[in-house]
Amino acid sequence: MKLLWTSHAVSDLDRLYDFLAPTNKQAAARVIQSLSHAPSKLVKHPRIGQQLEAFLPRDVRRLLIGHYELRYEIQGACIYLLRLWHTREDR
Repeated sequence: MKLLWTSHAVSDLDRLYDFLAPTNKQAAARVIQSLSHAPSKLVKHPRIGQQLEAFLPRDVRRLLIGHYELRYEIQGACIYLLRLWHTREDR
């Protein structure tokens, strides 16, 4: 399986860093690094996330990473990382 970050997911990482950095830049960098590396486990276990029936027939899933939610889609041999946000955000 191949991981591909969509432009929305990359923008989400930037947005989260910009939100966290004014309080503590080092902590913000650690959070972003953790969120950037977490999806690598999907390569071996792509279906560990909860499938979201609202998107059927697409195979869109959600994975919780601490207090953050990652939405991703499986298409053939690719995993598209769609969006990423804090679970307290109104989404």
